[in-house]
Amino acid sequence: MLGAAASAQADQQQDFWYVQTSVYTNHWSNDPDHNNHQDLIGLERNYADGELWGVSTFRNSFSQRSYYAYVGKAWENADWPVYAKLSGGLIQGYKGDYKDKIPLNHFGVAPVLIPAIGTHYGPLGAELVVLGAAAVMVNVGYRL
Repeated sequence: MLGAAASAQADQQQDFWYVQTSVYTNHWSNDPDHNNHQDLIGLERNYADGELWGVSTFRNSFSQRSYYAYVGKAWENADWPVYAKLSGGLIQGYKGDYKDKIPLNHFGVAPVLIPAIGTHYGPLGAELVVLGAAAVMVNVGYRL
């Protein structure tokens, strides 16, 4: 038991890559234009001190291919395999009739802050991501 706890603690203190995809999305409002299948693919670099950066591509709420580049911080719980994460960066891809659906979308690029809570079991992970007033998304991933 102590060996497993020490191993989990060691996992938390090492740098790692995280590959993730979306498995569930639910928009707060029921709009037939909303896409609940984001097809997200993301790559994230996490450092032992909790700092992180990443990139992802996904289909936004209106099925437009979009991109998110970000930096952030994760706060691991010392006793349980759970964490809180906050990332901030730029989203590109809200265009045409939907360009005003995301605040501050000037020149097709908008700044965003995205909070999440997550858990991991060995290299496997899952995150609940809150997408502002628009939606909630569940992502799963693998730590490399």
